[in-house]
Amino acid sequence: MQKNILRLFDFSLKINGFKIDKAKLTLSEIQAKTNSEFETYVEEQKKAIISYHLKHNSFYKTLGKTIDLNVWNSVPIITKKHLQQPLEQRLSDGYTTKNVYVNKTSGSSGDPFIFAKDKWCHALTWAEIINRFGWYNIDFNRSMQARFYGIPLDKKGYYKERLKDYFSNRFRFSVFDLSDTAFENTLAKFKTTQFDYINGYTSSIVQFAKYLKRKNILLKSVCPTLRACIVTSEMLFDDDKLLLETQFGLPVINEYGASELDLIAFQNTTDEWQLNSETLYVEILDENDVVLPYGEEGRIVITSLYNKAHPFIRYDIGDIGMLSEKSTIKKPILKKLIGRTNDIIVLPSGKKAAGLTFYYITKSVIENDGNVSEFVVEQTLLDSFKISYVSKIELSEAKKTTIKNEVIRYLEPNITINFERVKKLKRSKSGKLKQFTSHLK
Repeated sequence: MQKNILRLFDFSLKINGFKIDKAKLTLSEIQAKTNSEFETYVEEQKKAIISYHLKHNSFYKTLGKTIDLNVWNSVPIITKKHLQQPLEQRLSDGYTTKNVYVNKTSGSSGDPFIFAKDKWCHALTWAEIINRFGWYNIDFNRSMQARFYGIPLDKKGYYKERLKDYFSNRFRFSVFDLSDTAFENTLAKFKTTQFDYINGYTSSIVQFAKYLKRKNILLKSVCPTLRACIVTSEMLFDDDKLLLETQFGLPVINEYGASELDLIAFQNTTDEWQLNSETLYVEILDENDVVLPYGEEGRIVITSLYNKAHPFIRYDIGDIGMLSEKSTIKKPILKKLIGRTNDIIVLPSGKKAAGLTFYYITKSVIENDGNVSEFVVEQTLLDSFKISYVSKIELSEAKKTTIKNEVIRYLEPNITINFERVKKLKRSKSGKLKQFTSHLK
């Protein structure tokens, strides 16, 4: 009886029409396949999902007129721009907004849109997430989560999220207030709650770790039940990972996902970023849509193998990454996630660099004395950048000159850098912090 009472999370999925028990069983059957069986499974599933949408989805029929099912490269790439039209026009036959899971992307890519998943596809999404968290003995029905996420500020949205948090066995800390006063309250909650793990946006969890460092507090000593910290949605830099491990006294696990797809990659227990090969098919393409070999950097393009309600077939997610040379069809490894394709620095000479390059260069200089807690970089003109930062005291002219010199050394000369000290950085509605933004057209 006790066991059934505790399985609130599974129960909440079931009452919403998601067959989680069947999905868990299906996932385990997929994972049990041999390497050769798995390769056959992926090829069959790719053809099956394309065939389905060519037959039942008018939106996809228009896109896929020249598809040859035996030639994978004949399958067109879908971008977010394709999807910025009413959802009803993109749904397959028999699906309406009433019988699917509907949500909206965060818009962190600059191209937000509403999407749908059929209920079986979404059940498999949860089976995948539950499986990966299980690698670290986290059980969503029993393990208590300390959640660092955004929360709607309107009354209806706020209480809806709090109710979902209750059924999901978690307590939410809002990421919109990262002041010391807010973190005092956060710490007090950790002292009185038996949390099993931390999950949420990288930047806000890093700010909490910095607060603990200033106070010389090890979180594990305050909340001994904690077992892991899982960060998501924003880049995790090596020095931030070290800070989290040091101040929390926990393993720090990197998650990469997209709400419109699934969990994409999850750090396994041997410290590899293992891709989800069971419900997704992940490719790395160059700018001419040619598939790149393992070890080469390019655009991340993903096929959702089960979503019948809405096609996500060869979908360009807007990120740049690289697969490890050790990858196999069954166990692909994400060697590197470089950033978003729309976060590219374009310099006066014509040279291009990933926006996070700039951020990474600056980060090593700007944060080493503990004065600056957070900062973002924006490209305002071809030769001009603005760094907005939150700090105890204003950056000295000497520090600003050091940063300018480092940027010039890594990128190129004749670049103007302006600094603006702010009380608080602007976050998206979901609470994410966009670390680099280009305003060039």
